[in-house]
Amino acid sequence: MNQVSENPVKNRNDSFSALVVISGLLITLYLTSNIMAVKLISIFGLTWFDAGTITFPFAYMLGDVLTEVWGFKTAKKVIWLTFFCNILLVVATFAGVWFPYPDYIAETANAYAIIFAYVPRIVLASLIAFLGGELLNAWVLIKIREKTGEKLLWVRTIGSSMVGYLFDTTVFVLIAFAGTAPVRDLIFMIVVQYIAKLLIESLGATPMVYAIINYLKKRHSLEEVA
Repeated sequence: MNQVSENPVKNRNDSFSALVVISGLLITLYLTSNIMAVKLISIFGLTWFDAGTITFPFAYMLGDVLTEVWGFKTAKKVIWLTFFCNILLVVATFAGVWFPYPDYIAETANAYAIIFAYVPRIVLASLIAFLGGELLNAWVLIKIREKTGEKLLWVRTIGSSMVGYLFDTTVFVLIAFAGTAPVRDLIFMIVVQYIAKLLIESLGATPMVYAIINYLKKRHSLEEVA
């Protein structure tokens, strides 16, 4: 079995550049998901999921790449950085809501307020859910890797996501939408979002994880990693 290594990179300059790109994409996708989550998608009279569900699995995918390539400690640092970027998003957008505006853009300003006045609650829910879910996801991925070594990457990524998504989805929906939707819809949203995230990751994100990790290993001379 391969020994777990937190920083298995030979060429550290190339590795740092790749780390910056992956981290930047993760943070961007995560912030985008939080803003998109304001919109709920309803079909046949049932609220299925929020729009952020579409992009969120790809942020999780990049979290898997970080853990797989750079180790749990580095992934944890990026998770905390994402946490603080979300706080900055709340402060900046909420300030924008309360600043005065000219009368001729009243309609635009009202639309802005409708979207971003709700963002703090979304982000609060997302912060708690993301922090717990991503840390669980990274920890489970490492634990599975200790058992499987380099083989069965899909088992590590999907297996860890099953645990992370369960925590993330349940906590997020309950905090973000409790009191605004019927209990039936909340339960339905949790189940549907959980399944949707797993399907998106399994069918779309997992092949991308394989491609990105293989590229990083070849391009940046990465050793066997945990």
